Amino acid sequence: MRPHTAFDPRVRPATRVDEPQIRALQAHLREPSPALLEHGLAVGSALVSDADGAVAGYALSVDAPSRSGRHLAELVVAPAHRRAGRGRGLLEAVVEDTTGAVTLQAHPDNDAALALYDACGFTVVGRRSDAYADGDALVLRRE
Repeated sequence: MRPHTAFDPRVRPATRVDEPQIRALQAHLREPSPALLEHGLAVGSALVSDADGAVAGYALSVDAPSRSGRHLAELVVAPAHRRAGRGRGLLEAVVEDTTGAVTLQAHPDNDAALALYDACGFTVVGRRSDAYADGDALVLRRE
């Protein structure tokens, strides 16, 4: 992935130096994947939102397995940095760098995330039963 500045100049590719801060942010996810983060850092598919040298948020996307496009596997913004456009900046950077559709999944009760995805042009295209320990996930897509 290339450096991202078109939508949010605070977004940049993640580096190994960012790893401890990103791993701390994974605690905010329902079901984090440390192994997937390791892969994303190795292949350069993780992005961070930089706040004066600190990681305020990150996005981790992976190639879609059976089509062109990417799947946004993890998107987290630290609570102290929410509602400042960082999630949108990370999301738009993934979309900007993708040829084909971007998909993601979200818990149906995550109103803030669903509002962001809707504002960024994502639509609900399905539901995955029991995707999370506490229930289903909505599958969203943006062409």
